[in-house]
Amino acid sequence: MGKGGGIVGLVITIIIAVVAGPGALGGGGTGVELPGSFDSFPASDPPGGGTPGGGGVPGAPDPEEELVQFVSFVLDDVQNFWTTSFKAGGQTYPRAELVLFRSQTNSGCGAASSASGPFYCPADQTAYLDLGFFRELRDRFAAPGDFAQAYVLAHEIGHHVQKVTGINDQVRKAQSDDPGKANELSVRQELQADCFAGAWGHSTFERGVLEANDLEEGLAAAASIGDDRIQQQAGRRVDRESFTHGSSEQRVRWFRRGFDSGRAEDCDTFSGDI
Repeated sequence: MGKGGGIVGLVITIIIAVVAGPGALGGGGTGVELPGSFDSFPASDPPGGGTPGGGGVPGAPDPEEELVQFVSFVLDDVQNFWTTSFKAGGQTYPRAELVLFRSQTNSGCGAASSASGPFYCPADQTAYLDLGFFRELRDRFAAPGDFAQAYVLAHEIGHHVQKVTGINDQVRKAQSDDPGKANELSVRQELQADCFAGAWGHSTFERGVLEANDLEEGLAAAASIGDDRIQQQAGRRVDRESFTHGSSEQRVRWFRRGFDSGRAEDCDTFSGDI
């Protein structure tokens, strides 16, 4: 993705948080489930290279700073898209906040670590991201590229849209009323967030922001974090009954549906088959 435009107009709060103390994410957070954990990158070994232990090449741009600026640009762009979409419907979009952290942090949904993966906490309407996940996405899940990273961010903001429109609360109530359908409802919610991310992706295509192969990067990222792919990578049997995010095929299909139409109205994952 072209990075033109910088972070001008950014109104979300970016916080670099390093919070001590172990804990597990709870309280209704929605994010990417990962098998095991991964190490957050040390300051001397940021995503994209650098000289381990040597602080990088003298005079070279700081890869971590560039990544933070890219994240800021994407989040601003995604939220501008939803601001416009809500305004067209006569409503106001309340922007989410973003916390970037290393290793561990606290959220309104409880303590979290890099093992939690990127997640959105509806309690504080904030997305949380350990930048080391992007290295994991590239190296472990074989989904490199700017648009792969952008897809992850757009997906989490999709959860914010679900929160402010009442979808998240309806899902939580339905899960409480019928625990036997909790996993299925979770999958439907995650696939809708994928579709919302695709709808934003469509807007970047219309504006000429996408570069060659960007769409393929996004589709590869969606496929790489399907429940079946993650279970296989963890050496486990694929168990569809335990899915909470959807299969690789489902995630790709719903992201593509949003991308092809560009309309959030076409992202109804709660009716019919998925």
